[in-house]
Amino acid sequence: MSVDAAKGSVVLDHEAVPGFMGAMTMPYKLKDPSVASELHPGDRITAKLLVRKVGDDFGDAMLDEIVVTAQARPDYKPAVQYHVPAAGDAVPDFKLLNENGRTIYLSQFKGRVVLLTFIYTRCPLADYCPRMNKNFAEIERSLEADAKLDKATHLLSVSFDPKFDTPAILKSYGGIYAGDTKEKFAHWDFAAPPEGELDAMEEFFDVGVTPGESGTLNHSLSTAVIGKDGKVRAWYPTNEWTPAEVLAAMKSAAAA
Repeated sequence: MSVDAAKGSVVLDHEAVPGFMGAMTMPYKLKDPSVASELHPGDRITAKLLVRKVGDDFGDAMLDEIVVTAQARPDYKPAVQYHVPAAGDAVPDFKLLNENGRTIYLSQFKGRVVLLTFIYTRCPLADYCPRMNKNFAEIERSLEADAKLDKATHLLSVSFDPKFDTPAILKSYGGIYAGDTKEKFAHWDFAAPPEGELDAMEEFFDVGVTPGESGTLNHSLSTAVIGKDGKVRAWYPTNEWTPAEVLAAMKSAAAA
């Protein structure tokens, strides 16, 4: 019925929740207030209703796992249009600040195959950022064993948390996986785009990031192999890829 983005709430005219409450019109808070920007009067949704039991009553009602099943405005276009990387897409010349406090550009790696992924140093989920780092470390060891391939490639771990992930923190964090030496970082950069370019980079590589609990970030995954010509060769949107699979894609790109 209505959306209050400032308060992170909506007013719903909803059906009965069997065994719990009847159909009615009432306001609800959103567990994730940022979802308000995706909701509009007249939309039909499904959601999970969360409540807190207080004595014999229930309170603190909020909605979670919201899915829009029908839009009131089918011509609605979201403010942000995420790009799904595909083979042959030219990668923009994004600017980043690396672990040594030096500004780098993606264009400076043209002529080499770049393996790029997104992380942030405070990520608590073993299957997300730490897994990407461990996979990259395994690939890095394989590349080191082939001097010609090592020279033709570069690894880049990009943080989408530039306020916290300063060069000093990225260097300390990166050293855990790459080894804290000048030689290691020469082949594997840990870097973050300036805040002014962060959104554009996330949108191009289809990285969704929203605030989580206790300072964490909820995010999607994105790993790309960029060819010597600066164009996407392969893209991996999950954590299911293997180092062997990606290494094969890098070898193919280097030979092209």
